[in-house]
Amino acid sequence: MGHVLDIVALRSLVAVADCGGFHRAATTLLVSQSAVSQHVRRLEKVIGRPIVERHGRGATFTPDGQALLAEARRILGAHDDALRRLVGADRPTVTVGTTEHAADLILPAVTAALPGHQVRFRIDRTRRLDEAVDRGVLDLAVHLAEASNATGEPVGSLPLLWYAAPGWQPPAGRGWPVVAIEEPCVLRRLALAALHARGLDPYVVCDSGYAAGVLDAVRSGLGVALMAATASTPDGVEARRDLPPVEAAELLLRARNGADPGVAIAVAAEIRSVLEVQQPGQLVA
Repeated sequence: MGHVLDIVALRSLVAVADCGGFHRAATTLLVSQSAVSQHVRRLEKVIGRPIVERHGRGATFTPDGQALLAEARRILGAHDDALRRLVGADRPTVTVGTTEHAADLILPAVTAALPGHQVRFRIDRTRRLDEAVDRGVLDLAVHLAEASNATGEPVGSLPLLWYAAPGWQPPAGRGWPVVAIEEPCVLRRLALAALHARGLDPYVVCDSGYAAGVLDAVRSGLGVALMAATASTPDGVEARRDLPPVEAAELLLRARNGADPGVAIAVAAEIRSVLEVQQPGQLVA
């Protein structure tokens, strides 16, 4: 048998590109990070050359990787179109977008809410999610209310916590270094405002296009970050409860015109159920 490009491995490769790293790709695909790594190594074995260079939880594609990524998108497009033609009537496809802040909670909730659907996800900035809903590219989108001027249905609030490397302390006489997602970002603004109000003289020491990059910078000891709290603390960091608390961020659900209202209702109910138990006092720190 000749060389074969595995569909599952190609989907992992595209997810690494679209999500900005192996960790987020694994979250989006609902598989382990080691599984995504194995898929990429399998593709590298097929073509005989490196395709991805890892940097912490981020990733950079080699020229061969960029070429394979383009082919992967074409292959997956043809594959998914064929599936929709052949079995789409039995399992309708729903495309859901969410911001990185909420992805760890939202992706499993959406999947659980729609067992009879083929669910596809997109993780992106709020502005681009809004545009995708308006164009009808996304059926649903979940994002922070403050980040958008669009109207939507409130589905709960996302608890926020401060994180730092274990034992980290701010440098003497230089204020409080903050790591944040690049502008525009609601959590960045909330973090700086909260620290200013406490008189701690914050400044952004590092910003990133992705939450995974923020975590990498925090792990390295560059500063503190205000991030969405989940049921378990991310590896290599600890919650800092000595910093000023920040109110939970309200989440909105938007549906495109003509979307199945039953789908939106089911997703909203599942997200509310998940968020109701994610209270700061119940989180593992």
